[in-house]
Amino acid sequence: MADGLPILKWGRAYDRTLFARDATAAVIVTVMLIPQSLAYALLAGMPAQAGLYASILPLIAYALLGTSTSLAVGPVAVVSLMTAAAIGNVAAPGTADYAAAAAALALISGGLLVAMGSLRLGFIANFLSHPVVSGFVTASALIIAAGQLGPLFGIDVRGHAMPQIAASLAEGAGGLNPRTAALGLTSLVALLALRRHGRRGLARLGLSDRAADLGARMGPVMVVVATTFVTWVFDLAAEGVAVVGAIPQGMPRPSLPLPDLDMMRALAVPAVAISLVGFVESVSVAQTLAARRRERIEPDRELVGLGAANIASAVGGGFPVTGGFARSVVNFDAGAATPAAGALTAVGITLAALFLTPLLVHLPKAALAATIIVAVLSLVDLSVLRRAWAYSPGDFAAVATTLGATLFLGVEVGIGLGVGVSVLLLLYRASRPHAAIVGRVPGTEHYRNIRRHAVETAPGILSIRVDESLQFANARFLEDLIYGEVADRPDTKHVILMCSAVNDIDLSALESLETINERLRDAGVDFSLSEVKGPVSDKLAGSHFLGHLTGRVYLTQHQAVCDLARRAGLPARPEAPAN
Repeated sequence: MADGLPILKWGRAYDRTLFARDATAAVIVTVMLIPQSLAYALLAGMPAQAGLYASILPLIAYALLGTSTSLAVGPVAVVSLMTAAAIGNVAAPGTADYAAAAAALALISGGLLVAMGSLRLGFIANFLSHPVVSGFVTASALIIAAGQLGPLFGIDVRGHAMPQIAASLAEGAGGLNPRTAALGLTSLVALLALRRHGRRGLARLGLSDRAADLGARMGPVMVVVATTFVTWVFDLAAEGVAVVGAIPQGMPRPSLPLPDLDMMRALAVPAVAISLVGFVESVSVAQTLAARRRERIEPDRELVGLGAANIASAVGGGFPVTGGFARSVVNFDAGAATPAAGALTAVGITLAALFLTPLLVHLPKAALAATIIVAVLSLVDLSVLRRAWAYSPGDFAAVATTLGATLFLGVEVGIGLGVGVSVLLLLYRASRPHAAIVGRVPGTEHYRNIRRHAVETAPGILSIRVDESLQFANARFLEDLIYGEVADRPDTKHVILMCSAVNDIDLSALESLETINERLRDAGVDFSLSEVKGPVSDKLAGSHFLGHLTGRVYLTQHQAVCDLARRAGLPARPEAPAN
């Protein structure tokens, strides 16, 4: 088991060249991660320093157990919002109980991820379909951006759903702080300008494309430095501008949070949601970047790596973490060669926590709010509604339900309803699979839908193809389909079920096949199968079904039609496609 640890695979070949690449990437990501960590800690309702704590031990844990060479683990916007929504039901922000609950949430989430990885349950995340994830992320980003309008303008904002946020913004509009608003809006405009034009402007100054791109990504750092300096010089804190304030230097003493039973019950459901959302976001980023280097990501190993990172965050006084898109891309572009880049980033964050925190006393929260708004706006993708509507009403229902429920009812309800709708749609589609009456394409041995192609069919032979595995959800559908088609064709003597798209037959479907065989026999109709796949054939061979089958099992559909037509002396005839 130990030989399978990812670190032992890349660690044996680690040399100075790889170290130089990892160290360069770590310096760049560290500079980027410091303002992000502070901002996302405030978003999660935690003290700013908790963001730094959540960016140290988790990175080391992931470096030991993760499989991605580029994934940068730490606080992210959506998971931070989910953390605030979950802990807000357990404790008041700013209290010791709140910090303890956040650490407990990270511990529970980490334990769930490790357990899922150990049991190879990574496939569970597939129940979070892309439409659901897109709708959830878009809605969460809008909620985050709206919630950050409070600190951007110096207004107290409450709630984790759009109605509560809008109400508190309207209620507090009269208490807007002009200096805070000016600082926040200036920061917002500067960040947007740097994001849109920074790369081009730096390139015009003679920097290489790579250097210009990395420089533009450092925009939040420049804004943090500039606004902190302005706030300090003009003593804006005395004018009502909210600042981060004194941040304790040093590191907290590692401790393992031990939540009581009541807290575990209160945090269990949010922990599941955070685990799944965090894993989906993280593994998507990791696989995207791995594909560009022709590397391989092991999802079950990723579960263990992310789980260990969250447990480490809990031990280090942090909150739930996952792989972040923006910082992972920067890590990749900066040349990170192994997961050791994350461990080196943790060293940089540790140094910042030890020596740089006194410089952050005058950091205005409005600047951090602007940083968050600009970061999450890139996650908003309302075009998914149009694309889903044009492609599939079912997917549109999943997107719209998830987006609407998240916006107006909160993140936990939104993700729960989204998954529920997706599962219901999956069951509905499985219960009504595509099926077709097929005939032979003239001059070939291929059989296609008679409604789409000009094909030849033999009188008295009914060939039906079902394009789905046969299971309890569609067993009755198959019975009704065959009985109905036979009733519409009184001259039918043979029914062939073409199984080329059937990958499995469960016990309920097997019983339906037995019933179909018996009823067709009573009606004087033989029942045969064709193109049955090996694993399905093996399962049928272990049952009594084949021994009672009135027809045969044929290797190909063409063989079945030719044999039955020859035995009955039936010719084939052309049949035009229906309109």
